[in-house]
Amino acid sequence: MTKAKDWKLGLSTCCMSADFGVEGIFKAYSKNGIEYMELSYGYHDNYLDIDWELVKKCICKYPNVKVWSFHIPFGPFSKLNIATRDEQLLNYTMEFYRGCIDRIAELGIKIAVIHPSGEPNSPEDREELLEIAANSLAELAAYAEPKGVTIAVEDIPRTCLGNCSSDMKKLIAKHPALRVCFDTNHLLDERNVDFVRELGDKIVTLHVSDYDFCNERHWLPYEGKVNWIELVEALENVDYNGVWMYEIGFKAGKNIDRDRDLNFDDFKVNHAACINKQPTAPIGTPNHEGCMAWTYYTEPKIN
Repeated sequence: MTKAKDWKLGLSTCCMSADFGVEGIFKAYSKNGIEYMELSYGYHDNYLDIDWELVKKCICKYPNVKVWSFHIPFGPFSKLNIATRDEQLLNYTMEFYRGCIDRIAELGIKIAVIHPSGEPNSPEDREELLEIAANSLAELAAYAEPKGVTIAVEDIPRTCLGNCSSDMKKLIAKHPALRVCFDTNHLLDERNVDFVRELGDKIVTLHVSDYDFCNERHWLPYEGKVNWIELVEALENVDYNGVWMYEIGFKAGKNIDRDRDLNFDDFKVNHAACINKQPTAPIGTPNHEGCMAWTYYTEPKIN
């Protein structure tokens, strides 16, 4: 069985201000001993601004920082959606995503994280859209596999496709190379540990953060409701052997009260606590008013 103590610390670049720039982010990770990175730019137009030659130079210049994964842009949904009846939008999205795969394959990045839909999705449309998304994902996996890139489909919340393990099984069923990125703060109707048990060794990477079970929050572990010891043990039991990749911003949003911004040392301390299954004191406390201003459920459906 894989041991959690082997899971290295990683941070998504979404935690960093764009003001740092590409080299500034690599330099900060290198200086602060962050071994693994997920390149994440979020939106379509941000991707267009990436200086890929500079990324390539930084990968060579900072060899102690390994780019573990690339988060394929996921919005706006009017520009990017692999689960749509709009053929023009679908065709553009697929072409755009193939371009992303080409770029990261050239750099030796092995995992491409992808959102399987936009939102909202009505119940009556769900099965048809799941079929469209599954076909799109299978096509992308067939394109990526020969290039050495694994497509990792992320569980996403609310009415999104992939908001539960049964959705995820359908989404990855049409190509044997498809895998899962497990976001620990996206499940609103299914317990994290049950999701892990259902998907098992299909999980190849993580987005780690905590939440209140009412909506995604992207808090530091132990600031929310997740039972981290139970979750780590569930991941060990399915032999997860990837990176402990945080997807959390340094600055607090309106739904969490902290006396200061997070720093690299906070992530190191938290990582050590999580992988050693030793609870640690939370840095921030949920702000109820801020949470209720943007929530999906007013009361949790899971515990």
